[in-house]
Amino acid sequence: MESKKEHNIYQRLKQQYPDYFGAVQALGAAAHHAGPLDEKVVQLIQLGAAAAIRSEGAVHSHTRRALEAGATTEQIHHTLISLTSTIGFPTVVAALSWADDVIGGGKSVAE
Repeated sequence: MESKKEHNIYQRLKQQYPDYFGAVQALGAAAHHAGPLDEKVVQLIQLGAAAAIRSEGAVHSHTRRALEAGATTEQIHHTLISLTSTIGFPTVVAALSWADDVIGGGKSVAE
């Protein structure tokens, strides 16, 4: 899971630069509402992008958000596995591991 240290840094920066973070959040909201995709699909797309840039923290965040939006463990795993020919097997395996950090007690890929 995302470490407490990573979360604390984010919160500190958010307090230190409220205008910047407000603008980033507004941009994200505008992008989410710019088209017909529902929240679950948007979060699965962002999960794929997070995996592609090898961002463990973003994979954690978007796995959590995808689950909150109604995605199943199988949908999260399929999203990541579908990237194999684009981002490579080792990166996909790492992303699956990071997603399973969040999924926790649920079914893992190895099961």
